Amino acid sequence: MNKDIVRDFERVSPELVNEAAQFQAAILADVAGRRGAMHGRIQALRPRMKVAGPALTVEVRPGDNLMIHAAIAMAKPGDVLVIDGKGDQTAALMGTIMMTACRQLGIAGVVIDGAVRDSLEIDEMDFPVFSVGTNPNGPTKSIGGRIGHPISCGGVSVQAGDLVLADADGVVVIEREKIASLIPAAHKKVEDEAKRIAQIKEGKSAAAWLIPSLQAAGVLKAGELL
Repeated sequence: MNKDIVRDFERVSPELVNEAAQFQAAILADVAGRRGAMHGRIQALRPRMKVAGPALTVEVRPGDNLMIHAAIAMAKPGDVLVIDGKGDQTAALMGTIMMTACRQLGIAGVVIDGAVRDSLEIDEMDFPVFSVGTNPNGPTKSIGGRIGHPISCGGVSVQAGDLVLADADGVVVIEREKIASLIPAAHKKVEDEAKRIAQIKEGKSAAAWLIPSLQAAGVLKAGELL
């Protein structure tokens, strides 16, 4: 059996995906210790796009999409293709034909550290795509890679089966084993932020932590105020 392709791995459960999907990527990144967010170069093709699901990891050589075709054929409904394209923007690794196949097969979306093309058609499809931009050049389909192995995508380590959640702010990855424990913290974060926004609208704009933090940083002396 080819060791470059890992076919069997545990995925984050659909129940946890549904729970996590109600949150912004920013909320999950915050409760995960302000880590797990991919480099800002990877952005939604259109701001309205959002996706959540288990990662199906793919590693390719820059400009070649052979292994992405293989991953599409292997993917399970609900998977998010997470592709380490090495940040290359000289050729698109996916376009309308591949995105149509993804949607037809029930793949939830695509996160790619590389370029795509046919952006207007993908926009019309309303299929969630997160990439480092677009390029009209097509790829080659001749170089091997890996599927289901750990990858680095946008500077973040991604294991097959990890939770991927992406929205207008970018992409965050949470380890499969950790997401369940973070859901309560995410709910509390949402509630706390809603309370703070309500306070600001009531005129209480000064944050309680600001003066102590400025004093601790040596910006203000003890007892000094702004």
